[in-house]
Amino acid sequence: MAKGSVQARRRRRPPVALTVAGSDSGGGAGIQTDLKTFAALGVHGMSVLTAVTAQNSLGVQGIHLVPAAMVALQMDSVLGDIGADAVKTGMVGSAEIVSTVAAKVRQYGVTKLVVDPVMAAASGDRLMAPGAVATLTGELFLLAAVVTPNLSEAEVLAGFPVQDVAAMEEAARAIARLGPRAVVVKGGHLSGDAVDVLYDGRRMHRLVSTRVATTNAHGTGCTFASALAAELAKGSGLLAAVRTAKRFVTVALKAGYRLGAGPGTGDPMAWLRK
Repeated sequence: MAKGSVQARRRRRPPVALTVAGSDSGGGAGIQTDLKTFAALGVHGMSVLTAVTAQNSLGVQGIHLVPAAMVALQMDSVLGDIGADAVKTGMVGSAEIVSTVAAKVRQYGVTKLVVDPVMAAASGDRLMAPGAVATLTGELFLLAAVVTPNLSEAEVLAGFPVQDVAAMEEAARAIARLGPRAVVVKGGHLSGDAVDVLYDGRRMHRLVSTRVATTNAHGTGCTFASALAAELAKGSGLLAAVRTAKRFVTVALKAGYRLGAGPGTGDPMAWLRK
């Protein structure tokens, strides 16, 4: 098909976002939540599966990583034909998968890349091989428009404790030195107001909202990164996209619910009902 025809077709379609992440069989996080978030924000969602997990509200009972060659083939299939206005990565459990994803991001010229550096599930179960963290920072961070660590991930990446907002800002600057164009450190695990910090390479922004008192918070990291990617896909600027993503998560938390014997999940589809 001629290049002009492809470009014309893409102008007629809705915004498109791609999630490269693992499957949560309980439906509260991973690609399941990513696709719900994209849909709620009016974005067509595509997925590249990196892992299959046996997972419920109590934790992760098993993980099967998708072979890197199959991850590459999935990315070729969707990016080579449909393209994506933004890409979000979540669970990329091995160094080989990280390198594969980075290579495809470079190959297809993806510029709006949101990297959620998922290292462990909310239950504490590890989702990334220890050796893969260096590959993540050494390859994928260099291509990222923004990375979105929570406090524990920020501590690993920055190399020092992150226990208050001042340390969050220091961590954001340290992580930015690893290569991403911007960093959002999420303060959801602190007490008091819910404070996130955005460092865009020049300025530090504090985003503050009233904390939602709930235990139904499984999948909120995935939800935030996916909402951010969706807004970038729609053409929003970074600060506006982060603000919308934060509001989106607040709405999802307020509408959260329990499913099993463990902690519950947020509800991304609540955005459509608010």
